[in-house]
Amino acid sequence: MGIKRSELFITSKLWDTMHDPDDVLPALKKSLADLQLDYLDLYLIHNPYAFAKKDGQMMPKNPDGTIIYSDIHYCDTWRSMEGLVDQGLCKAIGLSNFNHKQVLDVIDKARIKPAVLQVECNPFFRQEKLIDFCHSHGIVLTAYSPLCCGDRAWRYACDPDLFGDPKLMDIAKKHNKSVAQIALRFQVQRGVVAIPKSVTPKWIEENAQIFDFSLSEDDIRQISSLKTHRMGIPPAKGPDNKPLLDDHGHPIPRDKDHQYYPFNEPF
Repeated sequence: MGIKRSELFITSKLWDTMHDPDDVLPALKKSLADLQLDYLDLYLIHNPYAFAKKDGQMMPKNPDGTIIYSDIHYCDTWRSMEGLVDQGLCKAIGLSNFNHKQVLDVIDKARIKPAVLQVECNPFFRQEKLIDFCHSHGIVLTAYSPLCCGDRAWRYACDPDLFGDPKLMDIAKKHNKSVAQIALRFQVQRGVVAIPKSVTPKWIEENAQIFDFSLSEDDIRQISSLKTHRMGIPPAKGPDNKPLLDDHGHPIPRDKDHQYYPFNEPF
C-alpha cells in the first residue's frame, strides 16, 4: 500500500535567481515536474535578496568570485507567489531568512499573508523576539538547522558543539534522552516547527520520539543561557574559494552589502 498524497506535507523554495515576477510560475512548475506532483503544500521565497539570472547559473559570479545580484524587490516577487495559490499550485506560501521588518513589509502589501517564516533556530540561536513576533501575527515559525547543521559546508573553530555542550548533555542525561531530542523538544515546547535533516533511519526515528517528556522551566532557562552564536550564514569567499574571516576568526557574510540583506537587523 502506498502513502496517500494527502498524508504528506511537501515544501519547496523559490531560488534566488528566480525572483523576477515572470519567473515565479515557471520555477514552481519545474519543481512540480521534478517532484512529479500536482501541487505543493508550502512554497517559500528562499531569501529576500535576489541573484541575477545569467545563463542558467545557480550562483552567478563576477570574475573575482563575488555574487552577481539583482535589485528585484521581494514584494514584487510575493505578488506572483500569491498567484500560485490562486491557481491551486500550492496551498500556502511563506518566507525564509526574512527579518521582522521585511515580513511586516510583505504583510502590509500582501493580499495573502505569509503562512510561515523559516529561519535558522537552535539552542545557540534561539530567536526569541522573532518567535514572539511571528506568533503575534499568526505566522508559523519553522526552525531550520535545529541541530546546528553539522554537515554544513562551512564550519569554523569558533562554532559551538551542540552534541558536546555540557548543559545540553546534563539535561539529556536527566531525561534519559539524546542531546538531539532535547534540542528538538526545546523548539516544540516553544511552539516552533523543527525540521531536522537526516538520512539515517535510526536518527530519523529518534528525532520523532520527543512527545513523551517535557522540559522543565529550569531546563528552558539553562538552554536559554547558552551563548548566542549564529552558524547558518553563507560566508564570502576569496579567489581561492576559501571563506573570508574577520580578525576574530568569524566568517564574513557573503551577502552583507545587498540592500535587502536581512541579518543587519537584530531580528
